Amino acid sequence: MTETATDARTFITRYLGALSGHPKPADLVASFVSDASLMDHIALVESAFAEYELVAEQMVAEGALVAMRGTFRGCHSGTFAGIPATGRVVTAPLTIFYRLENGKIAEHWLQFDAAALVGQLQGDVAAA
Repeated sequence: MTETATDARTFITRYLGALSGHPKPADLVASFVSDASLMDHIALVESAFAEYELVAEQMVAEGALVAMRGTFRGCHSGTFAGIPATGRVVTAPLTIFYRLENGKIAEHWLQFDAAALVGQLQGDVAAA
């Protein structure tokens, strides 16, 4: 199935609405994602930041490719980067590109400020 930019953008909007701020059980993730590395990433981040959010600030779509610029937001409720749960609410800017194929996310590319996120977990006020 060839994705149009409008279809792709609508799909990613539905995906973010279904997962952001909600539990992310494997069956729900699999209904949107076929990219095994993204499935693993979601499970890892969800274990450290239960019900984390991805807040889209801008989306651009071309064919089956969607670029999303936004913010990660979550409460640190499990070990992340070797840091035990702190209970801190953290945010980090991010950019994600999603490529759709056969009605699911087949590939993704993620860029985010991991150093700022870890700094917030460690209580570095300058990183927050």
